[in-house]
Amino acid sequence: MTVTETVVRTCPLCEATCGLEIQVTDGEVTRIRGDRDDVFSKGFICPKGTTLGHFHSDPDRLRTPMLKVEGEHVPVSWEEAYAYISDNLRPAAEHSAAYLGNPVVHSIDAGLFSRTVLTALGTRTVFSASTVDQRPREIASGLIYGMSVTIPVPDVDRTDVLFMLGANPYVSNGSLATAPDWPGRIDALKARGGTFIVADPVETRTAQEADVHLAVRPVSDALLLAAMATEIVARGHARPDPADEDTLMAVVDALTPFTAESVAEQVGVSAHDIEDVVDRLGASPSPCVYGRLGTTVTPFGTTASWLIDIVNALLGALDTPGGAMFSRPVSGSKNTRGQDPVGSAQSLGRRSTAVSGMPIELGEHPVSALAEEIEAGNVTALVTIAGNPVLSCPDSDRLDEALEKLDVMVSVDCYINETTRHADVILPSPSHVQKSHYDLAFANLSVRNVANYSPPVLPLDDDGLAEWEVLARMAAVLGGGTADRAGAEFVESLVYGQIADAAAASPHAPEGLTREVVDEAVNHAPGPDRILDVMLRSGPHGDWFGLGDGISLDSLIAEPHGIDFGPLEPRIPGLLSTPSGRPEFAHPDLMADIPRLAAALGDERSGKLQLVNRRTLRSNNSWMHNVNVLVKGRNRCTVQMNPADAGGLGLDDGSMAEVTSDAGAIRLPVEVSEAIRVGVVSIPHGWGHDRPGTKMRIARDNAGANVNVLTPSWSVDPLSGTSQLTGIDVTIRPV
Repeated sequence: MTVTETVVRTCPLCEATCGLEIQVTDGEVTRIRGDRDDVFSKGFICPKGTTLGHFHSDPDRLRTPMLKVEGEHVPVSWEEAYAYISDNLRPAAEHSAAYLGNPVVHSIDAGLFSRTVLTALGTRTVFSASTVDQRPREIASGLIYGMSVTIPVPDVDRTDVLFMLGANPYVSNGSLATAPDWPGRIDALKARGGTFIVADPVETRTAQEADVHLAVRPVSDALLLAAMATEIVARGHARPDPADEDTLMAVVDALTPFTAESVAEQVGVSAHDIEDVVDRLGASPSPCVYGRLGTTVTPFGTTASWLIDIVNALLGALDTPGGAMFSRPVSGSKNTRGQDPVGSAQSLGRRSTAVSGMPIELGEHPVSALAEEIEAGNVTALVTIAGNPVLSCPDSDRLDEALEKLDVMVSVDCYINETTRHADVILPSPSHVQKSHYDLAFANLSVRNVANYSPPVLPLDDDGLAEWEVLARMAAVLGGGTADRAGAEFVESLVYGQIADAAAASPHAPEGLTREVVDEAVNHAPGPDRILDVMLRSGPHGDWFGLGDGISLDSLIAEPHGIDFGPLEPRIPGLLSTPSGRPEFAHPDLMADIPRLAAALGDERSGKLQLVNRRTLRSNNSWMHNVNVLVKGRNRCTVQMNPADAGGLGLDDGSMAEVTSDAGAIRLPVEVSEAIRVGVVSIPHGWGHDRPGTKMRIARDNAGANVNVLTPSWSVDPLSGTSQLTGIDVTIRPV
């Protein structure tokens, strides 16, 4: 007899956190559509969200551990895999490193338990996708507000003028601003009489919807923002919080060289256009400035992130409804503990990498330094968790070759991809529909305070392990224990260690809170669900384990469509942890970068084309290219060029071209488009599935070219160590 049921869960594929309605028939996912009752997404869904069933049933997805034997990966038992790790990785721990990929933050299992592996490995050499993404924003927030998780997000549902730089949420679904249905939210902004302004070298899908599109030159955002700050004051639009006025005016005084006139040539738009944007923002009662990847993966990523906050603060748009506000995650975080807003001063430059002296910030090495650290013998053993740096990180060919020099490599991943093909052992993690889900990271970035919990849709595969257990057992082995079922005591110690941390998260815990009270009240599901229950109970809306009124994990289980805790509310000074008890807008490490930015005013242009990255709606991470419904149709891995540039080089739409930078060269088809600025070319990321040894058949049939062959490892933002992925000088010739 056919058995069909419908369940709901949150999509884990990007930051939008859309609710899904999943139909399961006889244990197979048969249909996915948007959950119209979800309190946040209200039925919105993108093409990626419909593919969780395809991924689950993909025959290329690993379901058993793999061991490399004579150059080929063969299936082995969990016991054999962990025995290899114990015999080979543990002795090499002294020169070990770890790489954490982007999917780690999309998984409560990996997010909570990957750190246990790092602790057991004993390494301080940690790399992650952060330094090819958002690290400048985290650094700027840490210096200004005292915590890297204190990141302002646009209150898009209440703003009336939104100025967006380097972001394309109509395609990416938003980033560092968790909000389902960006198109609907922008439509609502315009319907209530608001104005939408976009700065981007490309007339992206988002820019096409803008009331004003500034086709700026790549890597010019910090210059534009610096000029906007001085023009806000000069044109009489400044209305900062009186408590911060003196500090902000000190910043503006230091930015004197930057005016609409002085930056116009470098930014690539007229002074009048810059002044017009400033006037529109200044005349608005609820303006907001928001920047994303195009502002962070540049040599001035941290400074641009800082200047976004300076502009918002000068406009009186920081921590006010309709401006740039701060989420209050229901699960709690470092800035929801009600601490005194006075903390220790943060600073940069305390540690640097061994080979080239790149900055090590927030406990992580820049991923640009991974290849050189391996080449120098400083890293001889590597653990990767849910990442594919050979495709996602700079100077890819060099990194690919460096991985071959490792003595031992262990990966936790679903596929044998361009990176894990180098691994001696690959430990598989379950598919998305086999794991519970709660967005711990993105709750800190949500444009509305909501909470959604999703239990697993399908059971684990035969002999499969939960992702948290895969990681906990690796940590047990690295710590000298065992990985069999007898290692459960070690797993329990990890759980209770995190429970203790979460239970102590607030100095305002009620009287009578004891370990016995916690143990009796807490949900006793294994692993991360139990930890999540503690985080929810001790968070800003928690029930404190039955000692107060509030929520628990059971509350979310009872509300599968989520619970809405309302719009964002002002949180300064309570969320701060700074020496002054106010935002440190004039932090010396940030002010010290102004002369370097001023020097860029005199930079002469190379005359070469400038490469910018792009994302497509059907692609997020590289593994998605092994899902046929996401890659079928026209080839989306092309180099987009303006007709004037293409014609001058003798290139036509569809013809093959070779693109060359100082780092390498790739070949791919040309796509001629009026949407891209003259002098700029665009290539999507995540492609290049043509390396031998991979086991992703659909991706190989749609290989494309790897744009990160062109991105140099030596060009980084000196404050954060983040790689430059945009504004790369390239030359193009017909093939």
